[in-house]
Amino acid sequence: MSAKKLPRVAYFCMEYALESSFKIYSGGLGILAGDYLKGVKDHGYPMVGIGIRWKQGYGEQLVDGATGKVYDAYRNASHEFLEDTGVTVEVEIKSRPVKVKVWRVNSYGVDSLYLLDTDIEENDGEARWITGQLYGWFGEERVAQEMVLGIGGVRALQALRIKPDVYHFNEGHALFAGFELMHQRMAKGATFEAAWARTREEVVFTTHTPIVQGNESHPIDRFMYLGANLGMTKAQLKQLGGSPFNMTVGALRLSRISNAVADLHRVTSNKMWKHIEGRSEIIGITNAIHRPTWVDPRMLDLAEACDGSKKAKDALWKAHMDNKRKLIHFVESRTGVKLDAECLLIGFSRRAAPYKRSNFIFTDRKFIEPLLKSGRLQIVFSGKAHPLDDNGKRIVENILEMTKRYPGSVVFLENYDMEIGRMLTRGSDVWLNNPRRPKEASGTSGMKAAMNGVLNLSILDGWWPEACQHGVNGWQFGDGFESEDESVLDRHDFKAFKKVLADEVLPTYYDRRDAWMDMMVASIRSTRDAFGVQRMLDEYYDRMYKRSAR
Repeated sequence: MSAKKLPRVAYFCMEYALESSFKIYSGGLGILAGDYLKGVKDHGYPMVGIGIRWKQGYGEQLVDGATGKVYDAYRNASHEFLEDTGVTVEVEIKSRPVKVKVWRVNSYGVDSLYLLDTDIEENDGEARWITGQLYGWFGEERVAQEMVLGIGGVRALQALRIKPDVYHFNEGHALFAGFELMHQRMAKGATFEAAWARTREEVVFTTHTPIVQGNESHPIDRFMYLGANLGMTKAQLKQLGGSPFNMTVGALRLSRISNAVADLHRVTSNKMWKHIEGRSEIIGITNAIHRPTWVDPRMLDLAEACDGSKKAKDALWKAHMDNKRKLIHFVESRTGVKLDAECLLIGFSRRAAPYKRSNFIFTDRKFIEPLLKSGRLQIVFSGKAHPLDDNGKRIVENILEMTKRYPGSVVFLENYDMEIGRMLTRGSDVWLNNPRRPKEASGTSGMKAAMNGVLNLSILDGWWPEACQHGVNGWQFGDGFESEDESVLDRHDFKAFKKVLADEVLPTYYDRRDAWMDMMVASIRSTRDAFGVQRMLDEYYDRMYKRSAR
């Protein structure tokens, strides 16, 4: 694509994962956004990113060795590598001006990301902490943070003399950017309806959360108190997002077109929001990954060159075992546990949420225990719970109990981050994914594993229905079964999982190594382009941005 013919896009997101040490991300949303902007630089797309410079980020999540309890720790970060743009804008929050400094990221594979920061001397103590913790604290603080992102982001672009054709809201956190665009039009005399209609033509929206309760909402009075309404009345706010005000509903009504992040997610999202009048169409654009960040280039090259000969397969296997031994060394350095390079190693790293079923593999102890104790199976877990999610922390603590029950076979890596994710998706033999379908939006970790020759063993949820060739490039279990009764769904899925693991995965690994290597080649070849970031960017331009540009 020629950049001259493409609309210029401003991409808004609360978090960006660029490198493990730059802690302005929490998980999948940030991973996607970081990969997206790396692809923008690699392929020369006309796009800038807007985010926040988080003073403490998402925090660290550690385990108390004495009690086995999970706790959170925060430390202030210094980001000396950021470029000072010399630009400061102002956002009024709670009827007082808050200064917002604009930094530019020109490292870690991106050069078009601008981060907003209230931790500057011009602000008082309370205002300085607005950009303190990613997703920290409660509703009032969240709205203030999103005002900085949205309202501050639009004003920063204008101060930088960047004129987007399209504003892309990656999740509803950025919705106040739309409010600001409407506010500016209304200040020039446009009616509420006219400002809404005109702004709608400039905005596109990506929705991620396929659970209604997981979509952020606020009492309208909170917007009025903080000044997030930007002069709009309560009745006008209700027209946009309902009451209480749902950020996803508001974004669906304030966008020209919206997208889900996998084809199954498209179906789920349209069903979930079908009752919302005046919403934009939700199409499906499946997520993808930045290969240079996540994939060992040796695996790509060796799979591409593999002609089916023993020599070619042996070279691929040798590279995989090198990555597996690196993972084993990494695990030992973090936990003191020495895993066995010859034993099948399953990787599982996810945000600790009930629908992701982190402890699913332990459903039937009589089945799994002999495999763990005999040395035929070992599992490395990692993941984080939201700092305010006690249920999520209990899920992590349950996994920690399993590490004590099965020492040497079950390991948990605390404080999950990009580095752990990279090691696991390169060095595991199998990538396990067992959410309750259809609650997984996309799941890019499986893509990273697949391109590294790590075979997916997954429920048909998120991206996997589009990629899975059962027994060829990985395995599915559960046959796409869905049920509102979680106990019925869990029983059905575990029965299917047990059969596939026992009858297909384990025998192939231990008794049919040539077939396993053929599957590794198929896994890499079938996913490297289809789930690479350039395909995703091309789709966004063709199907979202061009339609929205004026």
